[in-house]
Amino acid sequence: MSIAAPAPPAPSPSDPPPGGRSASATRTSGAHLWRDAVVMSHRSIRHSLRNIDALLIGIILPVALMLMFTYVFGGAISPEGGYIDFVVPSIILLCAGYGAGTTAVSVTTDMTEGIIDRFRTMRVVSSAVLLGHVVASMARNLVSTAVVLTTALLLGFRPSAGPLEWFAAIGLIMLFILALSWMSAAWGLVARTVDAAASLSFFILFVPYVSSAFVPIDTLPTWLQGFAQHQPMSPIIDTLRALLLDGDAGGAGWVACVWLVGILAVSVVASALLWRRTRR
Repeated sequence: MSIAAPAPPAPSPSDPPPGGRSASATRTSGAHLWRDAVVMSHRSIRHSLRNIDALLIGIILPVALMLMFTYVFGGAISPEGGYIDFVVPSIILLCAGYGAGTTAVSVTTDMTEGIIDRFRTMRVVSSAVLLGHVVASMARNLVSTAVVLTTALLLGFRPSAGPLEWFAAIGLIMLFILALSWMSAAWGLVARTVDAAASLSFFILFVPYVSSAFVPIDTLPTWLQGFAQHQPMSPIIDTLRALLLDGDAGGAGWVACVWLVGILAVSVVASALLWRRTRR
């Protein structure tokens, strides 16, 4: 007599589908990433608040540059509308450059002091560490940008932008800060020392000086004009200036967006690859 084999149990609704994760597991993973990213953001922001020197430099230095260019060089350079209106959009973007070095230094410090190894022994989503640094960088730079803009208004900056132009200008500034934050995170993963990480800010701050930031490009030496016209800062600055002053940016707006999206994409991919390399 043959004995029939027992029928396999019916699959439970909670069992994951074959060859893949359940929707609930995906939601749980996403919730863990969000939770850990918030915790790491708070951690990075607390560290920033303790680093008073970096905070002051990130705010005072752009304001000092604005005062110098407006009152020392403003009399010699007088574009249409007044020099302060010409230079403030550049200072707003330059302000984010000062925060880039802080972000890179923070990432390098975490990598060299062993805290990352400690996080890996805990139930922390690894990518949340970088996300925390980027979110904290966004917060720092937005606050310092608001301070610089408020100071500029007190000094006589008079933007003529409407609501839509302001919305677009804020979006451009946030995209610029986001791209710069991810680039800083990638550089922080490459740098072996804190001093090397801090050198990023010197490079970022040099580029605007060879652009349309402080003088019209056609006033630069002929051999510099080609570089100034085809580097990323010029179309970004020209677009922000046109938005705030109700001017015509021409095709600079599209060029600025392409540059920023490209820098952001490359920086995110580079950060992910470099972070994966550190886990080996």
